[in-house]
Amino acid sequence: MSSILIKNGFVVTLNESNEMLEKGSVFIQDDKITEVGNFPDSKYQADRVIDAHGNIVMPGLINAHHHLYSTFARGFSPPGEPARNFQEILERLWWKLDLALDPDDVYYSALIAVMHAARAGCTTIIDHHASPACSEGSLDLIEKAFREVGLSGCLCYEVSDRNEKGEGIAENERFIRKCKEADDDQIAALFGLHALMTLSTPTLEKSADIAHQLGAGFHVHAAEAEVDVNVTFERYQRRLMDRFLDFGIPSPQSIFVHGIHFEAREMDLLKTTDSILVNNPESNMNNGLSVTPILEMLSRGVLVGIGTDGMSSHMISQARAMYLLQRTYRRDPRVAFGEAADILLNNNRKICERIFKEPRGRLAPGHLADVIIADYVPFTPLAADNFYGHLLFGLSFARVGTTVARGRVIVDNGHMVDIDEEKVRATCVERAKKLWAKIH
Repeated sequence: MSSILIKNGFVVTLNESNEMLEKGSVFIQDDKITEVGNFPDSKYQADRVIDAHGNIVMPGLINAHHHLYSTFARGFSPPGEPARNFQEILERLWWKLDLALDPDDVYYSALIAVMHAARAGCTTIIDHHASPACSEGSLDLIEKAFREVGLSGCLCYEVSDRNEKGEGIAENERFIRKCKEADDDQIAALFGLHALMTLSTPTLEKSADIAHQLGAGFHVHAAEAEVDVNVTFERYQRRLMDRFLDFGIPSPQSIFVHGIHFEAREMDLLKTTDSILVNNPESNMNNGLSVTPILEMLSRGVLVGIGTDGMSSHMISQARAMYLLQRTYRRDPRVAFGEAADILLNNNRKICERIFKEPRGRLAPGHLADVIIADYVPFTPLAADNFYGHLLFGLSFARVGTTVARGRVIVDNGHMVDIDEEKVRATCVERAKKLWAKIH
């Protein structure tokens, strides 16, 4: 058994009563939080004591949609003319990059991204993977990266028909079975699908049958761009949510990503099926796409989460982008500030409650010991009713000095504890060079 005492912090519990504790302490036993409060240091004999020096102590952050495999695209420009629309972005960049990945690329792109997540205070990632040339066993390589760094993850493989009919179905089935048999809550699994525009009826039928037999939810892109809506309607005369319902895909455990072009009726179907919608504002802006109507979805009671979509592993910047984008889109400075912060801190936690067994996202007894210490000592008053302002205007620019994941210190003074960062980065540079050379 191991134990950690974090003391002298400005503790942001995010618990049910939203307590804020000046000079507060958190005691961790193994991988769970035992106590949070203003108790004397002498109450526990900890294996390690960390003095927060008045800095913010808060729960580890959660990324509800990532593409770890996209990490090696940073700095890369696809050959040829720049893409003019979303379909060309897929064809000229992402579908060429994922096809060029080999097993080492899969592992190292995941490893460096998970390391970056840990250093940004993110302790749980829901990932969506694709590597058509090496799909078999690819999720094991990503799992290895998570376990080496120490974060929790929910993994899936992106099934589509664009290279081979039903490519990825077997990998999803194998990995979901593996996770269920292991009964180890550090790594969970969903059944991944790309988008309806790349999925045939036989592939959807087979995927749905297997996922339902295994009791697994889905993780799928939907209505990211007009092409997904138009192609689906031209082929099947069905709107996207109707087509998903045909195969029983919506559910409380299913994540629909983007939802930019959902009609009002489809938003209502998200609610009536209690499905999850995850917004990725920076990615949508980067791709020149429209704005997800998250405020309308929230008003309908849809559980809306937030992710990075492979753009980065920094979650607070996503919430900041979300509220700024919504205000710009609506030309209304009164909206989205509280909603964006609440989506990041509360809704992403609720999403995890549907996927993982271990509660997380709060500093409370019995919760998973995912705790971060940001290098941020408030210089203006901080309380429960103004924390979101500190989050989006202060913590968004602050370094995370310490990250505790599953009860283990994995980032200490801004550096990985058990990983040779310099060696991993050097390897990633070489792998990226080779990967880029294969893309024409």
